Amino acid sequence: MKLHFDLATVLQGDYGALFLHGVELTLAMAGLAWCLSLVVGILLTLIRLTNRRPATAFVATFVAYHRNVPTLVQILFWYFGISTLLPMPLQDWLNQYNGQFIFAVVAIGLCSGAYLSEDIRSGLRAISYGQYEASRALGLNFVSGMRYVILPQALRNSIPPMVNHAVVLFKNTSLAMAIDMLIVSKAAAASRASCSPMSRG
Repeated sequence: MKLHFDLATVLQGDYGALFLHGVELTLAMAGLAWCLSLVVGILLTLIRLTNRRPATAFVATFVAYHRNVPTLVQILFWYFGISTLLPMPLQDWLNQYNGQFIFAVVAIGLCSGAYLSEDIRSGLRAISYGQYEASRALGLNFVSGMRYVILPQALRNSIPPMVNHAVVLFKNTSLAMAIDMLIVSKAAAASRASCSPMSRG
């Protein structure tokens, strides 16, 4: 039996609008999560460079957690766990303005940021110590030297693994559908329970 896939049939009627809306949400989620992960990755790298034991232990714990706990578990933890700890006005605001999207962006962004911090740190290790000395010779302090001399080179060295993790982040956005799936399943279970003869008795 020969099968033929007709894309026009899939996109006809309301399905086309739903498909385009899904593409829009996916690109928006991936873009926002990527920006968050880049900021988090750079901050974690800079904190680790301070060489202070509490700060280094915090970053190591953060990276270990996000690299070893599945991304799906992190998304569900943020939406069903962290959200319950927020004040009620903030919970109401999140429920009104698509809280599922916001928590999914935060969870995926933090998870990817842990990976990016290791990518940037490996890029820093590839820079010779002479570059650090050169920045000091120019009269730059630690922050200025990192901003104008060290970090640009580290980010350039980290481009290949960062591109790889950007692709992984884009694919991980599909895990956000688990939030709505659990909500719908819970609502269906509650509906069945309310309609059952035992509940009426």
